Amino acid sequence: MAIKTLILGESGTGKSTSLRNFDPGEVCYINPAKKPLPFKGKFEALTGTTDIRQISKFIRASNKKIVIVDDGQYLMSFPYMQRLKETGWDKYNDIQSDYFQLFDLADNLPDDVTVYFLSHIQIMDDGRQKIKTIGKMLDEKITIEGMFTTVLKTYVSDGKYYFLTQNSGNDTVKSPMGMFPTFAIDNDLNYVDEKIRNYYEIGEDFKSDEEMKKADEKVKNEEIEKPVDRKARRNKDKGKDEKPKRERKVKEDKIEVVEGDPIPFDEVPDSEFNPPVENKRKSRKKSEE
Repeated sequence: MAIKTLILGESGTGKSTSLRNFDPGEVCYINPAKKPLPFKGKFEALTGTTDIRQISKFIRASNKKIVIVDDGQYLMSFPYMQRLKETGWDKYNDIQSDYFQLFDLADNLPDDVTVYFLSHIQIMDDGRQKIKTIGKMLDEKITIEGMFTTVLKTYVSDGKYYFLTQNSGNDTVKSPMGMFPTFAIDNDLNYVDEKIRNYYEIGEDFKSDEEMKKADEKVKNEEIEKPVDRKARRNKDKGKDEKPKRERKVKEDKIEVVEGDPIPFDEVPDSEFNPPVENKRKSRKKSEE
């Protein structure tokens, strides 16, 4: 079973550019969009097709140890646009079924193969970021990111391009414990491949820990920190600062009831309940002054 890795990011944030340091002779490259690479160099490539059978045949025949599917979301969106006038749900089922078969293909490749799926991001109504798909079958029935151990996301800051390696609380990014040196690393997919092969000891010529420590120093970035979940932080700080409420003892007044003859209503002086009108006027005048 090959090791699958998912790379997510908006257009223009460095997904394809991250391939720049690969040896062209080591890569099997699938490019359904037929767009040229954003750097000089060529890979053994299959371009301009979304036919899963043709893609599967090409990957198996290449015998390459690194397989890259660039702009993978187009494997769904292009067939959808071609069948746009069709009614019913069959087209959605067919397209999403073919797309899923590509993941199944990766699981059946040799153990020393790594497969990278590069795809656009979809922002949900609640602001959460996930892989872009069509229809609801893959979203509701299968969480695509759940099929990957490593999911990285592109990030751009001050004109520099990075991969984020840990979940921010608002996306599906993840990576194995201790694999990457920092929350943000340079967007170098060749380094990521070397790191994955070292971590899982894939093949016979994976780099040693000492070699990878030197590589870590070149790509790590300690200035970009993992964002803090403000809501969780507020709740935590609130619980920390809140002093325990003191129990208030309510003292009940003891009312002593003296048994005796009831006081007739007529015997109560009327002045205690109904002050003379003259007094009321004086009080009102005094308050107004």
